[in-house]
Amino acid sequence: MESSSSICLLLLLVLALLQTDTTIGAPRAQLIEMPCGKDREANTSIFTVNFVTTMEAISDQMRTTGYGEAVTGEEPNANFGLAQCYGDLTLVDCALCYAQMRSLLPQCYPYNGGSIYLDGCFMRVANYSFYDEYRSPQDKAICNSNGTRKSTKFQESARRAVTDAAARAPGNGGYAKSQVLVPGKANESAYVLANCWKKLSQSSCRACLDSAVSSIIGCLPLSEGRALNTGCFMRYSDTSFLNEEPQSPGMLKGKIIVIVVVVLSAAVLLAIGAAIAIYARKQKIIEKKRKGSTDDAVKMAKLLHDSSLNFKFSVLQKATGSFDEANRLGQGGFGTVYKGVLADGREIAVKRLFVNNKHRAADFYNEVNIISSVDHKNLVRLLGCSCSGPESLLVYEYLPNKSLDHFLFDTNKAQALLWEKRLEIVIGTAEGLVYLHENTSNRIIHRDIKASNILLDSKLRAKIADFGLARSFEEDKTHISTAIAGTLGYMAPEYLAHGQLTEKADVYSFGVLLLEIVTGRQNNRRKHVDFSDSLITAAWKNFQMGTVETLFDPNLMFHHYNNESDLKKDASRVIHVALLCTQEIPSLRPFMSKVLEMLLNKEYNLPAPTNPPFIDENTMELNDNSSASNPFHAISCPSVASVSHSSFYPR
Repeated sequence: MESSSSICLLLLLVLALLQTDTTIGAPRAQLIEMPCGKDREANTSIFTVNFVTTMEAISDQMRTTGYGEAVTGEEPNANFGLAQCYGDLTLVDCALCYAQMRSLLPQCYPYNGGSIYLDGCFMRVANYSFYDEYRSPQDKAICNSNGTRKSTKFQESARRAVTDAAARAPGNGGYAKSQVLVPGKANESAYVLANCWKKLSQSSCRACLDSAVSSIIGCLPLSEGRALNTGCFMRYSDTSFLNEEPQSPGMLKGKIIVIVVVVLSAAVLLAIGAAIAIYARKQKIIEKKRKGSTDDAVKMAKLLHDSSLNFKFSVLQKATGSFDEANRLGQGGFGTVYKGVLADGREIAVKRLFVNNKHRAADFYNEVNIISSVDHKNLVRLLGCSCSGPESLLVYEYLPNKSLDHFLFDTNKAQALLWEKRLEIVIGTAEGLVYLHENTSNRIIHRDIKASNILLDSKLRAKIADFGLARSFEEDKTHISTAIAGTLGYMAPEYLAHGQLTEKADVYSFGVLLLEIVTGRQNNRRKHVDFSDSLITAAWKNFQMGTVETLFDPNLMFHHYNNESDLKKDASRVIHVALLCTQEIPSLRPFMSKVLEMLLNKEYNLPAPTNPPFIDENTMELNDNSSASNPFHAISCPSVASVSHSSFYPR
């Protein structure tokens, strides 16, 4: 395992170096709106393959022209796609912007289409040809309600700039930008960008932008507004958001634009000369590193190819029946997991990463790095990877009983989980977490402990899986400040509110898991969980009243045992430990080694727990730009505008 993971890690590091970009610019990859279609796809497996093929075809075009379109398959499972970067983005920035769209748009699944508007690019996917469409009832303006209210003079300048850009764009390839000074304000201007999709005719582009002007003017007197139309995009702002226009499509780095000014002082000339020299030296170093990285990449690719620990993409594709939906085991942290059978009869689990870009490569690298550094009977085992094919794949040991949630929350299957088996799963999970937190050179925090991430082997023994969100840090660190990622209902309040990550976040999640195992109830039944109506609150109230037995899962069937009273005491004790793990104040929660001791030693005198958090998660804004990346996530509403994603999806 160590050899296979090292090969994968080295190759991924080389690829990351090759993809590193130093171009000065802004891809403006902020999500503005992502309306999804209203019709579900007809055939999941066909749709998925068509979607991936379309994305790959468009990706190749975007890297060379900043625009791409592709059609894959036949209706009703056809996949028509269109993507375009706005006219002031270089190809380098365009690639980054497209990578962000490609990682977000699959969240519209299982709906068969959707559009995504970023500040630097646009993409739309549907199961029919929409290329000539430029208007629909969904066209709208997004106004910056948090912006300042501008003066009448600014409003006049903004109207002029908007009108000017809309008038020039149809005759300029569908793109125009405009800047109009505010009278009497030397340092204030109204900035505008207007862009139609290249498939539109001039007349359609003009009609689309005329509609955009009408809607975006309604955002005044606010300082910023955007028009999101079916065939075009428009934005105005009081801050300069526009890039310098590339001299040629995707202006390659290394080119220096020299502006000759008639009168320059010696000091200014000297400063410019020094800046150019520094820039040239940096570029030389970068190119030297790039050449070395290229050589390394060739060597690594050969090493990976020659290694028996590498899995060819074609082998894994065949093993999973071309990722047949019938072989789908579930969703992973940033991919879907499939069962596979190799030619020699070995059963494997293949984790499929849909989106290949440098942002997702970081998540892929993270999971390989974390899982390859640990070895414990209660952690899922990595067998190898496939990094050189059209998609990145991880190969794990296959566990026939899938995950704990398949048993725990199913009335029929839950009967197989009698008390001794549930307690064994609890102990195994705790031992795995103790190992992660305390028995490695770097502390590892899983960040997403929940029933769906506890896999079960043939004897229903627990193995912690899905390390896509895991983070490690050294002993001298008290906490990590990081973007929020995890699953609502399982995230500790201090992490949810402030992004402060410690081992106590895993302890909190483990406490929630304990309650679920004893009660058979899922804590986050809804996407948004109100703590006042949560399983934790119910456990706290019943603990205070001495009625925790009312929470026990009826499937435990204690009456089948001779020592029913002792078993109920054990279950009550587990709820007590769960409440210690889910206390609102992190410092009061025990470390996992102490939790394990409490669970194993029935003579251990448990302290009284303090209250759990009584807060409403709905009021907290979540933001996870690094790993909210699950490729296909069924959302409950047709638009996810202004929603910052954490793991609202099954991981």
